[in-house]
Amino acid sequence: MPVRPILSFPDPRLRLPAPPVTRFDADLRALAEDLLDTMRAAPGIGITAPHVGVLSRLVVLELTPGDVRIYANPKLDQVSRETVRHTEGSVSMPGVNDELERHAHVRVRYQDLEGKEQSEDADGLLAICHQHEIDQLDGIFWIDRLSRLKRDRLVARYNKLRRG
Repeated sequence: MPVRPILSFPDPRLRLPAPPVTRFDADLRALAEDLLDTMRAAPGIGITAPHVGVLSRLVVLELTPGDVRIYANPKLDQVSRETVRHTEGSVSMPGVNDELERHAHVRVRYQDLEGKEQSEDADGLLAICHQHEIDQLDGIFWIDRLSRLKRDRLVARYNKLRRG
């Protein structure tokens, strides 16, 4: 499947909430395959349909090679009080990252590519990725979770990298 162009920060489409997936068909499966190929080419470990300009609540994760996970309409069902700090970045803002605080454990409800309801308990990197990608689906770019000072410094560093 083709590698799609990834929207680059500060594209305003990255701040738009994505509507739910309503059709579970061959087009959705093709989009999921495109997202996987695009994410691998970036490279990254997670990507959403909005990263490639498609406003749809679809997430593809591959935290370890060959362990591909696809989520339609994911939402956090439960979160722990316990938090962890982890370094995050984005395929839409390559070359920069920073540490964020997230819930240590989450339960995610979602639909698979056939539209069947599923749930998953996650901790560690998987829990962090769920929160990061669901934020993206909600139009919350990861740097929005940083303090204004950290965000401004990171954006300046990213702009300097882009200028080369």
